[in-house]
Amino acid sequence: MAEMRARSTTIQGTPGSVAATTAFVRDEVMPQVRAMDGCVGLSMLADAGTGRCIVTTSWQDAAAMDASREGVRSAAERTAELLGGTPELEEWEIAAMHRVLEAPAGARARVTWLRTAPDAVPRAVDAVRLSLMPKLDDLPGFCSVSIMVRRAEGLTVAAISYDSGEHLERAGEGAREFREEFAPAMGIEVLDTAEFDVALAHLRVPETT
Repeated sequence: MAEMRARSTTIQGTPGSVAATTAFVRDEVMPQVRAMDGCVGLSMLADAGTGRCIVTTSWQDAAAMDASREGVRSAAERTAELLGGTPELEEWEIAAMHRVLEAPAGARARVTWLRTAPDAVPRAVDAVRLSLMPKLDDLPGFCSVSIMVRRAEGLTVAAISYDSGEHLERAGEGAREFREEFAPAMGIEVLDTAEFDVALAHLRVPETT
């Protein structure tokens, strides 16, 4: 089976434009992108406090993602113009997806960006799988976890969503332990972590774990 792919569009925009941009992505961009051959779905994470948004599209394989490049770039540029920022497009391999609950209204997500040597990316993925995934199912409000990688650059990103901000905060200690204790012990550098509202949750990536 071909490895599924994802393309993320990160925009640092103006906080006051987040609501209008979310509506635009939902009503205009999502139908356009999902009509493209090989598109599996779309999600959007948004921080209304900072104006930072991440729109992610998922694709059944690398060929489908490649064929969509210009169409998605056009949509990203229109979205960024509305949000008041510049789009940064990145392409990823989807390494793992585990979902127990569709994210409801009010869901929140914590995203963590990790870096290792390129040949150590499988170790970073296994670290998330072995240290975090077994614990997540038991956490109140846990919805899903996805792991995406860019192997040549040694980059891994993990996004974990919960059904509410309260449950996201209650899971914060485990996230801190991973960042400050487990990851460094595995030789994994934590580049950044951020929390977002789950504005749109239609990524539709099949279970892989």
